[in-house]
Amino acid sequence: MARIPYSDPINASDRTREILDKNRNANIFRMMSHSPSYFEQYCRLGGAIRHKGELDPVVRELAITRTGILCEAPYEIIAHKRIGKNVGVTDEQNEALENWQAASCFDESQRAALAFTDEIVKLKKPTDAIFKAIAAKLTPAALVELQLSVGFYIMTSKFLETFEIDLQPVTEVVG
Repeated sequence: MARIPYSDPINASDRTREILDKNRNANIFRMMSHSPSYFEQYCRLGGAIRHKGELDPVVRELAITRTGILCEAPYEIIAHKRIGKNVGVTDEQNEALENWQAASCFDESQRAALAFTDEIVKLKKPTDAIFKAIAAKLTPAALVELQLSVGFYIMTSKFLETFEIDLQPVTEVVG
């Protein structure tokens, strides 16, 4: 159960209700909309991460799901395994993300992105070797997008866990 009550869309501004409706009134967004201005900007950046830029969507979703795993955020893991399937992540890849290093279902770029993700989440900064490996696979723009995606979803995972956001049925989970 969430640590504080979810906001009630009935009490929200028209703009906040519009954004909530667009996001199916998911629990994460109902919690976040307690702060309407932050909520709106969060959604803008999240939309840019998920729908703009040049980073391969499969690489992005693998990195986001791995971030959720490392941050121990079940809501995020469930949501992004589903989103990943919609952009081409295979069931085998989703299943292998817990122990991706031992899996053979990832190509070199995906493996480099997952190693980069692991180090962003676990270390102060990625090591030179891991940074050089991913920088050799991505354009500067895609590299920036990958780092910002991982950082954004560290924040999102921590938000979900801080407020103990309730899971929703798989068909409804977004985030």
